[in-house]
Amino acid sequence: MMHNHEYWMAKALQLAQKGLFTTHPNPRVGCVLVKQDELIGQGYHEKAGEGHAEVNALADAKQDVSGATAYVTLEPCSHQGKTPPCADALIKAGVACVVYGLQDPNPEVAGNGLAKLKAAGIEVIGPILEAECNALNPGFNKRMREGLPFVRVKLAMSLDGRTAMESGESQWITGGDARLDVQKWRAQSDAIVTGIGSVLADNPSMTVRIDEQGQEVDAKTVRQPLRVIMDTALSVLPEAKILYPSSQACVFAIEEEVEAEHLETLQQKGVQVKFSSPGDDGRLDLVDAMEQLADMGINEVLLETGAELAGGFLQAGLIDEIIVYMAPKLLGSNARALFQLPLEVMADAVDLQLKSVRQVGQDLRLVYQPVYLDESEDQQE
Repeated sequence: MMHNHEYWMAKALQLAQKGLFTTHPNPRVGCVLVKQDELIGQGYHEKAGEGHAEVNALADAKQDVSGATAYVTLEPCSHQGKTPPCADALIKAGVACVVYGLQDPNPEVAGNGLAKLKAAGIEVIGPILEAECNALNPGFNKRMREGLPFVRVKLAMSLDGRTAMESGESQWITGGDARLDVQKWRAQSDAIVTGIGSVLADNPSMTVRIDEQGQEVDAKTVRQPLRVIMDTALSVLPEAKILYPSSQACVFAIEEEVEAEHLETLQQKGVQVKFSSPGDDGRLDLVDAMEQLADMGINEVLLETGAELAGGFLQAGLIDEIIVYMAPKLLGSNARALFQLPLEVMADAVDLQLKSVRQVGQDLRLVYQPVYLDESEDQQE
């Protein structure tokens, strides 16, 4: 009998997508159980601290799973965390074969789950649909492999590449459909990062206001990402909207620049204040700040900020994806640019690879990957 591994792995991938907004800081994982080419059980990881995909699929099984094949988008875990190892659960259930999509990206445990299954006499096949399974968890995978989160920068611009008028006025360049689309990026992020300039100018709340079905809801009813401000001298006002609720707010500053009384006021309100060493330019070391976020379990970061901080992230090689909403408007030659990048000659130009284009209302959504990522991957090989 021919096994259609890609078909069943695609089913497992569809299930994993259901955890897009909810599994943080864990990866999104799906699992289907197949016996005699029929689906007998399915599950996905719904929420951190709760059952993993394999355990949920076993619980869902409508018949005895002994001799079945389990399709899992990520290598079954071999270690005890908040829940028991999934490899043990599959062994105990008596499955005959495990087909996996992606090996565990954590170099300390990669392959251990597969080895445990093989040692128990279970056939192991994979990787199957590896690229798709890898793309499911860009942040978790990068954090495990490199100790950094996956950073997307979201920008809105006019057709002539401008983000705001010379005065700083920027509401609203894009239409309501594009603004709702941004909510989906926020909802799947672990942290939203902005700069103190944007906070002082616009006093944004930076909250998620959609549910898992994409319907607009009260922000208090859905999971909120950590809201992070890059604020060298700790200038954020205690009443700034972005700080509430304070348990979901974090500010990065340079300790030597901070006024002790102001620091104490923010900490008493429950705001996390993290210190980063200054970079060569005397400003926050953005790489250090992102490493600290990774240590906090942050997988995916959405950077929503102005040209200066966006340019700083790009120059530091921290941006993995650029999402640009382009509005059918012209803001004129005096308006502000997309990135603040002090480039002088064409050789210094930053090349981008187009990943997707989609019309959202009257606007275009363009998703790019900076080419320096390809270059660094080539060098590693």
